[in-house]
Amino acid sequence: MPILGISINPIGTKSASFSSVVTNAVQTIEQRGLKYQITPTETIIEGELDELLEVAKEIHENALSSNTRVITNITIDDRRDKEMNIEEQVDIVTQSLH
Repeated sequence: MPILGISINPIGTKSASFSSVVTNAVQTIEQRGLKYQITPTETIIEGELDELLEVAKEIHENALSSNTRVITNITIDDRRDKEMNIEEQVDIVTQSLH
């Protein structure tokens, strides 16, 4: 199953904090029933490619509704030769460390 990483950066706000943008993004993801993981620099979402692209667009548009400029970075990891998910990707690296 594809995994999408999304990072939203509002530009020109009066505050250095953008936790409200992240909170709104997570609420959008939860409303769609998608599995996700928050990291300090981005939110990782697991789902079918079409639904990932749709939720990324919605997150971007929602951020623009309260900001005049937003930079959204998206990374998609889509492997077709075998199934993958967020937990397995993290476990593979964790096991390699020991």
